[in-house]
Amino acid sequence: MASTSTSSTSSTPKRVFVTVGSTRFDKLVSAASSDSLLSLLDALTYTHLTIQHGQSPRPALSESYNTTRITIDTYQYKPTLHEDMKQADLIVSHAGSGSILEALRLHKPLIVIVNEDLMDNHQLELGSALHDQGHLICASVTNIEEALKAKKYLSLTPFPDHDPKRFASFMDSKLGL
Repeated sequence: MASTSTSSTSSTPKRVFVTVGSTRFDKLVSAASSDSLLSLLDALTYTHLTIQHGQSPRPALSESYNTTRITIDTYQYKPTLHEDMKQADLIVSHAGSGSILEALRLHKPLIVIVNEDLMDNHQLELGSALHDQGHLICASVTNIEEALKAKKYLSLTPFPDHDPKRFASFMDSKLGL
């Protein structure tokens, strides 16, 4: 894990976790490590940024990011992202179903960034449906800063907890049992 730190004045850390999963999503990694986004996160009083960059190159941080008070950690992969998600106050994720469901089950504020370069954009369908239900904010790389500024991620509808009996009841009703 690569780590770069600057001193933080906040007594309670506020953490952002960015994940691209197992894929390559260079535009999200680049946006998450941009000077403008780092400045915005600083203005929103976030103190820690962790970027899981997957197959994308490790983010190149410019020297000017040192003007912020954000500790930045980056890594390619871990066996599980659960701890990073659990510690996060905000998750910014690619629109993969596994990452989305894990974040929602942890009841974390979630901004999903759709990879518009994918051929079959099933990610847009999933992200849009959950956005319409109020469980997450669905955005693109080009409007991630606007999504952060709007702060709608602070008032999302909690995702329902997993209930295995619900699926069984549904199947029973469809099968006439």
